[in-house]
Amino acid sequence: MCGRYYVDDDTAREIEKLVRQVDEKRKRKASPCNAEMKAKDIHPTELAPILATFGSGSECRWQRWGFPGFQKSQVIFNARCETALEKPMFREAVLHHRVVIPAAGFYEWNQQKQKYTFCRESGKVLFMAGCYRRYEDGDRYVILTTRANASMEPVHDRMPLILEREEAVDWLLEDGVPEELLHKTSPLLERRMEYEQMSIFQL
Repeated sequence: MCGRYYVDDDTAREIEKLVRQVDEKRKRKASPCNAEMKAKDIHPTELAPILATFGSGSECRWQRWGFPGFQKSQVIFNARCETALEKPMFREAVLHHRVVIPAAGFYEWNQQKQKYTFCRESGKVLFMAGCYRRYEDGDRYVILTTRANASMEPVHDRMPLILEREEAVDWLLEDGVPEELLHKTSPLLERRMEYEQMSIFQL
């Protein structure tokens, strides 16, 4: 699962690069990116930058993280890749309203409540797959999660669906849903906790 992630100064620059790449593939003029952001943690219900295709081109917009739940004050901020196309809450969003959520990294806690940080090697930005729906108070997104890989398993059995740059472009542009991406294994990540040396995983 993913219940908190963070962005930094590099995240906005990577959004701009991905916007240009998407619009070059669509042979359209890149939209200006208004993702001015400061380094911060992102929590469910907060506004955060996402990348999606709207009308004639791709754009970076700010959306609220989490769909309203079935009970008052409940927020649903993740959707399982394995069942997203079967759930009425997520099906249309995955088919027609996919987004890419950029992040510098994300956090997870193990059963002993120890906090770990996960990120890509060399500080590369993570591109997490997601989808959005429109509500009365605006568009809201969720992050898709998948089975944990070897770098994640010691901490949690779920993790965000992380896309490579080219996969992120396909996630946004392919008609229907790129189902092979829903079943892919996320890349191995660097894992660290406070007072612990970085653990680096390589294929």
